[in-house]
Amino acid sequence: MSRNGSAKAGRPPPAQPSWTARASRPPNGGGRHGYDGAKKVNGRKRHLLVDTLGLVCKVQVTAADVGDREGAVALLRRLDRRRFPRLRHGWADGGYRGPFLDWAHQRRGITFQVVQRHDGGRQRRWLPPGATPPIVSPFAVVPRRWVVERTFAWLGRYRRLSKDYEFLTATSEAVIYLAMTRLLLRRLTRP
Repeated sequence: MSRNGSAKAGRPPPAQPSWTARASRPPNGGGRHGYDGAKKVNGRKRHLLVDTLGLVCKVQVTAADVGDREGAVALLRRLDRRRFPRLRHGWADGGYRGPFLDWAHQRRGITFQVVQRHDGGRQRRWLPPGATPPIVSPFAVVPRRWVVERTFAWLGRYRRLSKDYEFLTATSEAVIYLAMTRLLLRRLTRP
């Protein structure tokens, strides 16, 4: 059986990934950590590469002061292409714009599409004099990004992952893999 249970239907497992990074706070400041000025968090970042179902393919835990693009480059360098031969296209959030997209396409053969809000979000707009500004919701579901955010929510249910209790980043990554394994086992054994 494949890792997502799709062997019953005779379909190959999903191969198009999505990813984003989320900062986590260490309880006592142990291990390698830094300060993320954009999110105003002192701690670590968890970079996740997930498939279309939200199942974790690869994890990279870095200090919070490492940018999203640098963490993604480190994650893709560690990615074993023999385990993911069909990986050719993926989705990423706005933090991965710029030279990373070209690097991923040239070096790793993966094209990433940056997902954005359909309404443009709360960015500044030019309006003609006397025009009323459009009403923009502060929250909107961004296509494909919700898959990764749902995975972070699944992982957040585990007490060990609510904060980063681990001293080593390798241990943090192992705990994330362990939590995903437990989640998949529960799905397989559910009647």
